[in-house]
Amino acid sequence: MDKKCSVFVAGGASWDAIIDLDELPVPEPGSLFARHYHEVVGGTGAGKALNLERLGFNVLLHVVLGQDDWGDKIQQRFRRTSVQLLTDIDPKGTERHTNIMDRDGRRMSIYTHAASERPGIDPDHLAKAMLHADYVVINIINYCRRLIPFAKQLDKPIWCDLHDYDGCNPYHQDFVDAADFVFLSNDKLPDPKPLMEALIAKGKQLVVCTQGKDGAVALTGDGQWYQVAAQANVDVTDCNGAGDAFFSGYLFAYHQGFEPLVCLQIASKVAACCVGSSELVDEALTPELASQGFLSATPIT
Repeated sequence: MDKKCSVFVAGGASWDAIIDLDELPVPEPGSLFARHYHEVVGGTGAGKALNLERLGFNVLLHVVLGQDDWGDKIQQRFRRTSVQLLTDIDPKGTERHTNIMDRDGRRMSIYTHAASERPGIDPDHLAKAMLHADYVVINIINYCRRLIPFAKQLDKPIWCDLHDYDGCNPYHQDFVDAADFVFLSNDKLPDPKPLMEALIAKGKQLVVCTQGKDGAVALTGDGQWYQVAAQANVDVTDCNGAGDAFFSGYLFAYHQGFEPLVCLQIASKVAACCVGSSELVDEALTPELASQGFLSATPIT
């Protein structure tokens, strides 16, 4: 990986409490006993930034944080990395989640403290920050939609993770319209292929849908389908951040010039590393580990 290659990631850091249960709770009164509990940095931007940094990119991450203990903990975590953290103050305080996980990795996420809808940021300053980035990742955090015109003005292809987009939620529309490379899950899509085809018809260069234990499927701008199974025999510690790790692995492989099937395979490998860790990234992750076994594959020329 060329260390000069850089990624600008906009939005998404929180402080998360993770509660592991045997099964997700049913809607009735009762007492539950957690298998495990821990607190950790969360958020879709943080997950992507931490994985991309481990994969060799120079990463600049912008987030809004409160002036509180939770914001301090997030900043302390990033001081252990080479990620350049740009922050603005959220007057409501740092976003916090409580994530309840079952043994299969299914998650019930409770926003115990939501972020401001329109925190005070300086879009012009952030536009300058993204000016020299090779890749721009804009997450579906509300304030990030204000950065879309700047990315477009700079002619930067936008990579966007729509998460559990159902194909019609108006909240996502600005991000759907702006994105050139689209990632989403099938959580609310029994059959994601019609939506993927519709997005490609609108000019997207790539649409990738993750399908949990069923792997992932991709559709490229030239109409080619690719599918990959999930990694087998993975010891699952914590599934939080698996989608962000997958996204990061795909971007890493794409930058290496590999064809889409290999990109999916590497992305699945990086996601498997993530779920084996109690954090958003496996600290053992390296570019060499991610690409091991694929170096003999023929990149796209």
